Amino acid sequence: MASGKELACVYASLILHEESIDITAENISSLIKAAGVEIEGYWPGLFAKLLAKVPIENLISSVGAAPAPGSMAAGGGGASQAAAAGGPAEEEKEEKKEEPEEEEDEDMGFSLFD
Repeated sequence: MASGKELACVYASLILHEESIDITAENISSLIKAAGVEIEGYWPGLFAKLLAKVPIENLISSVGAAPAPGSMAAGGGGASQAAAAGGPAEEEKEEKKEEPEEEEDEDMGFSLFD
């Protein structure tokens, strides 16, 4: 869960984006100081660097998106890394597709709703 300091940076970044103001460490710091929130000096810089690389629109639109299959693997994301490299995770998908479909339920001579 995000700390109050992280949330302050998130909200400041969203406000700057909404007002079409450049999302810089200085602008984030100014908004946070105006709100009366005290944070460590490195937080605004981290958020500014992130948002310089990844457009905030992408982050906003992917908030409710489900994680990629295998990204929560016990190996620290090893399955997702293997999938990106076209490795074993991709082979597992192919094996699953080749499995025969289960036979339909046969009539056992009685009905559930008799």
